[in-house]
This record gives sequence, C-alpha cells and structure tokens, in this order.
Amino acid sequence: MKKNKNLNRIAKKVLDLEITALKRLRNSINYTFVDAVSLIAKCKSKVIICGVGKSYLIALKISSTMSSVGCPSFAINANECSHGDLGSISKKDLLIIISNSGNTEELKPVIQYANRYKIKLIGITSNKKSILYKASDIKLLIPEVKEAALNIVPTSSTTEQIAIGDCLAVAALNLKKFNKKKFKLFHPHGSLGNQLRTVEDLMISQNGIPFINENSNMKKALGIITKKKLGVLIARDNKKNTTGIITDGQIRRSNLKKGNLKELKVRNVMTKSPISVDKDVLAAKSLAIMSDNKITSLCVHKNRNKKKTIGILHIHHILNANIQ
Repeated sequence: MKKNKNLNRIAKKVLDLEITALKRLRNSINYTFVDAVSLIAKCKSKVIICGVGKSYLIALKISSTMSSVGCPSFAINANECSHGDLGSISKKDLLIIISNSGNTEELKPVIQYANRYKIKLIGITSNKKSILYKASDIKLLIPEVKEAALNIVPTSSTTEQIAIGDCLAVAALNLKKFNKKKFKLFHPHGSLGNQLRTVEDLMISQNGIPFINENSNMKKALGIITKKKLGVLIARDNKKNTTGIITDGQIRRSNLKKGNLKELKVRNVMTKSPISVDKDVLAAKSLAIMSDNKITSLCVHKNRNKKKTIGILHIHHILNANIQ
C-alpha cells in the first residue's frame, strides 16, 4: 500500500509540474503568436514541421493536426535532412522548427538552408540565445520549465510543445474559416466521420425516391410501395410539389378502418405536409427529429424549398451507418 501511495504521489507531482508549465505557456502568448498563425493560414504550399528526437515525434503529431484542419503539412526529422530530405522543402513552404534548446547540432543545416533560400521560418524554443531563436522570422519563445523526471528528461517541455502546436492549428482553423463540412472531407471514416455525416450522405435520391401522384388510386400506390421496398411513399401534385406521405403502417390502419382501400385516392390516405429536413442537416440531428416525432422517414429538401423533395431518409439508413 505504501508503494502504491508513493506512485500516486509521483503521478500527481508530474501532473502538477505539467499544469504549471501550461499556465506559464498561456501567459506567454503574445503578438508573435498572432504573426505565426497568420503565416500558417496564408501559406499556399505546405507547412513543414521539423524536430529531433522527441521534438520530431511532436512534429509528427502537430503536422497531422495541421493537415486535418486544412493546412497541408508533413514532418521531417532533422537527422535525415543532411542525407537528402532538405530537398523536400521548397521556397513556397513554411518551415516550423521545434527545439527546446534551439542549439541542437542536427538543426543547424536545416536553419542555414531556410535562411539561404529565404524560406519563412517559425522557431519554437525556450532559449532566447539559441541559433534557432536568432535565425527565425517569427520567434515563439516558450517558457523554460522544470522537467518532471530528474529535471532532465523532456516531460513538461514536450507538453508545452504539443500544446503550442494545438494552439497554432486551432487558431489557423478559425482564421481560415474551416468549418465542420470541410473537416468531414478529411475524415470520411471512423467515429469523427460518422458524427459529421449529413442527410445527403445517406438519403435515397433521384429514381430511388418512391413518388406517386396524390390523385392516383391506392391500388397503384400499393404496387409502388411493394416495388420500392422502403415502406413509404411521397405524394406529389401535378406540379410535382410534395403534398403528403404514406407509410405501410398507415396503409394497414386505413384498410382496417375504411375497407376497399384500393379504390381510395392517395390524397384521402396520406399524411399532409410531411416533415422535411435540409440535405445539409447532420444525420444525427435527423435521427433526433425522427425520435421526437415518432416517425421512421423524412423528406429531404434543398435551400429551404420544402415543396420539392430531392431525397428520402429512412431510420435504417442512419442506424446502418452506425450513427446514434
């Protein structure tokens, strides 16, 4: 038990040191951060992030985040730059170098290359006297902090590096007006992609929509609903404006109440003014609409024109896509 308490105490001390580091980083944010974000958002080519050792691993993470929010990016290891990887950096690229000391030997050729070819350089370092700080066009000075492990193993400082990378990516996202719809383009699969799928992604459209004229008899309606196998029909008038909806459950109930159902007109059976959603509504929201209204299908329209149905969404389409 005593050993466990000691380990818990160590964990809390590590977290306390890293929380302190993040607080100090927060207080250090100033106009140079704004300049860095502006440069990232304006970059017409690639944002290249370079580091050595653990800083390179952090560069990989930041690069991945940048790419996911619409800033094409990749990471390079400074160790490999002297063996040909410098050729992957072009004059139109933006280079971000991460180094706590700013004096790592492997970084010197990369810094010299950037300065020689006038490649814009953002330096992230905690050493104001370092080569990286002096050579950078934009200098992001992160606070010197106490490391959690023997005060020498990068822990608190790497937490700062990851955090400043997230800050740059999120701020650039806002400056570029990068929205959920654009985000979905880069995340078509997985839980993120599912959360951002829209009605248009899942709906039945064009010839798949079970349309029927409201003046048709129910005999014809029964034939179409059986053929389409969606358990629903969309009724329209002669101008092809949507006027109602019929479900198979509704047909069964009408048959019990009225009898001789086949001789009735569609307009005498349908539910008028069916609920319709815009094609850009999130599928998850459409599921909530179905649940609230105790229905299993929705008409889909475009640009607020609810009279023109361009698709139909069934609850099974949403559930089959693993959206809840």
